[in-house]
Amino acid sequence: MPGLLRGVARTAVIAGTATSVSNRVSRRQARRWAEQEDYGAGDPGTAAPAADPIAQLKDLGELHAQGVLTDEEFAAQKARLLG
Repeated sequence: MPGLLRGVARTAVIAGTATSVSNRVSRRQARRWAEQEDYGAGDPGTAAPAADPIAQLKDLGELHAQGVLTDEEFAAQKARLLG
């Protein structure tokens, strides 16, 4: 009987962990989609205003510091921004 309870408890923990991870991934993906929709919102016939290159460099630096961008990706994007 203790072996059965241990197995049931282990299954419950694994299922709970899987559900938690799945929900977290779903929320993260939904947030990314919402950000993309916000970015693309507006009249498609009008051009977006030119972004401030200093602000873009700061954003790139933050992404690089967070580990989102590799050194190579950061260098390529920085070179693109600076011309």
